[in-house]
Amino acid sequence: MPESTLHAELPRATLVTKKHRRISVIWLIPILAAVVALGIAVQRILSEGPTITIILKAAQGIEAGKTFIKYKDVNIGQVTAVQLSDDYSKVKVTAKITKSAAGLIVEDAQFWVVAPRITLSGVSGLGTLLSGNYIGFGVGKSSRAQREFAGLDVPPAVADGQHGIQLTLKAAKLGSLGIGAPVYYRSLEAGEVTGYNLAADGQSIEVNLFVRAPYDKFVNAETRFWNVSGMNVSLGADGVQLHTESLVAIIAGGLAFDTPSFADGAGPPTGSTVFSLFDDQASAMKKPEANSQHFVLYFHESLRGLSVGAPVTLLGLPGGEVTDVGLDIDPKTQALRGRVEIVAYPDRLIGRLGEQQLAIGQTLAESNQERHAFFDHLVEQMGMRAQLQSGSLITGQLFVALDFFPDVKKAQIDWNLTKPEIPSIPSPLPNLEAKLGSILTKLDSVQYEAIGADLRKLLNSSDQVMQDIDQALIHFDKSITPEMKIAIEAFRKATLSANKMMQSTDAALLSPDAPVQQELRDAMQEITRTARALRVLTDYLERHPESLLRGKPEEKN
Repeated sequence: MPESTLHAELPRATLVTKKHRRISVIWLIPILAAVVALGIAVQRILSEGPTITIILKAAQGIEAGKTFIKYKDVNIGQVTAVQLSDDYSKVKVTAKITKSAAGLIVEDAQFWVVAPRITLSGVSGLGTLLSGNYIGFGVGKSSRAQREFAGLDVPPAVADGQHGIQLTLKAAKLGSLGIGAPVYYRSLEAGEVTGYNLAADGQSIEVNLFVRAPYDKFVNAETRFWNVSGMNVSLGADGVQLHTESLVAIIAGGLAFDTPSFADGAGPPTGSTVFSLFDDQASAMKKPEANSQHFVLYFHESLRGLSVGAPVTLLGLPGGEVTDVGLDIDPKTQALRGRVEIVAYPDRLIGRLGEQQLAIGQTLAESNQERHAFFDHLVEQMGMRAQLQSGSLITGQLFVALDFFPDVKKAQIDWNLTKPEIPSIPSPLPNLEAKLGSILTKLDSVQYEAIGADLRKLLNSSDQVMQDIDQALIHFDKSITPEMKIAIEAFRKATLSANKMMQSTDAALLSPDAPVQQELRDAMQEITRTARALRVLTDYLERHPESLLRGKPEEKN
């Protein structure tokens, strides 16, 4: 079949023009709804803040959808989920932060659970009893954003926006200090302890504290800190003294600080400054000694009661302290003896010289040679010796006294030794103890039973003497007294008769033959005899006074 015929029989494609259809109005509504929903979603995403994760040890009252994150009592976020961490050891809290607070979520921001807390230093979080627990927020200073944080175990001690200075102290031991313990300046509460931890070397404790404004301006590089925990009881010449800062310091512990007068004008502390924590105010405020000289003392007696830090005095004035107490073997006798090392501060004693000796004191302070010569004179010529003395009979504490004993054997100081030796003499305390022991021994040997028997005999003899006296008095009353009574009665009667005669008339008195005259003569004679009898009795008693006890002796035939 011809090729042209085949092409003629095949069907041909026809081009048809496509008709345009109009969109129905019904589809406009879902399209508009989708656009609006998309806009709302975009707006919500743009208006929401970041989502963060907080890792806590425990979720105390934290609930998803109910617990808020607060900063200065303003809600800046809300918890959206609470679940365990991957290793089940902690709690992972997911929270949504508002857009306005997104700039606060930086790498050094802090989060913690706010709940009611009762500590020795106070009560906090009472408002959560009604509102429930919430997550507190502390603003950071960094500019780098962060989305995962480790929550704090306890709330920070320093509130946000509070002005002051944070310091670090180093102490040998923590003692009774705790978080929240007060810090005092001149007995005024100026701050508090914010934390503590063991130092990296394990040999000390680092104590962190915060001093509030305006007290922070009184802290400088030379400020001294000391422990005021509990009560400080001292016994001295003025009696028992009790020192404490406050009741809180007794219970929860506390610190105090001040700047010594000799350190005025010191600059402010730097961020790397670490202060030392002293045990008490006396050691903290002690002026450092520019000059010091170490000596060694040897004693052949008990050192019980002598401890490191005990004072060393010269004529009763403090001039040093004990630095070590131990034992030593005498190279000559091979005998054990006590070794006491002391440090002397010449400037303390030189400073007590009068105005006229200021030049001498200045020379001794500046020249070692002059100071050595002065000590040599004290020891060799004036007999200065070291002696243990009692600081308190109640506590038994000892101290080292440097005093002068002119009659002691001559001695010298060897200044070539690293620690020159000051000669010593025995303490009077052992002699006193020996004398007291001797007295007690004598008291024990007294025969108290024999003394008691003699005393009873003496009392019996006294009773017999008293009985004899009673008998003598009875005898006196029976023998001597009646005679005296008769004489006195006769005298009384004569006196009455005389009175009666005096009352007679003048004529009767003048008549010589009157009976009155006769009675008067008789009365006068009776009075004369009575007076004579009284005189005789008086003379007899003067010659024989024993008759008052024994009575009148019987006359012999």
